[in-house]
Amino acid sequence: MVSNSETLLVVAKRPVPGQTKTRLCPPLTPGQAADLYACFLRDTLDIMRKVPHVRRVIGFLPEDARNYFNQVAPDMEMIRQRGTSLGQRLDNLLTDALVDGAARAVVMDSDSPTLPAAYLSQAFERLEGADVVIGPTRDGGYYLIGVKHPQPQLLRRVEMSTSHVLMDTLRLAEASGLVASLLPTWYDVDTITDLDVLESDIAGSSTDGNAAATRSWLTKMDWHNFNKPGNARLTHHSGLE
Repeated sequence: MVSNSETLLVVAKRPVPGQTKTRLCPPLTPGQAADLYACFLRDTLDIMRKVPHVRRVIGFLPEDARNYFNQVAPDMEMIRQRGTSLGQRLDNLLTDALVDGAARAVVMDSDSPTLPAAYLSQAFERLEGADVVIGPTRDGGYYLIGVKHPQPQLLRRVEMSTSHVLMDTLRLAEASGLVASLLPTWYDVDTITDLDVLESDIAGSSTDGNAAATRSWLTKMDWHNFNKPGNARLTHHSGLE
């Protein structure tokens, strides 16, 4: 069983049209992509709430987004992300949590709204025997990483947003003499293909989470029929912005 000294963090950005989920545009408009990410975020926070006995923290951007996240999740702590690269920001979040007294710290993405909450609980459990825990994604990255001691080399020396992030991180862990544990593979949503997988996943009820906000968005968009060749809705606004 985890204790209150366990810290679960999520990296999140305030949804802004034209700056959020831009790889989904087109067929989505910038406003639709931002609305969809807002749903991902709400569902991710609900997943975090299902993990008992942890300190829940939102690592947010941009600097002036604190009020937005306070309204979205008044029950969680807020920490502004620090660093010029994703690796630096992840390392700062984890290291700060450990310095603040966490025995184990795990940071996750906000792009996996159907992620089973059980995987997050497993992450803390795995860290009892491992030095680092990683949740792989199907595209070669990871949806979470957790440590019990600061490990800046695993985050600052890896080029992020590539198809070999996971393998590079595992190689660095091995070179550092660290024991790494891998959680079950899941997926994040960056592309339209990913979004189709998500829609099928939710429609088939193959996850332990409801993803209520995302499910509602997909239903309103009639996504099953939306992203089809020749559909005029691919180039027109849906009225949801």
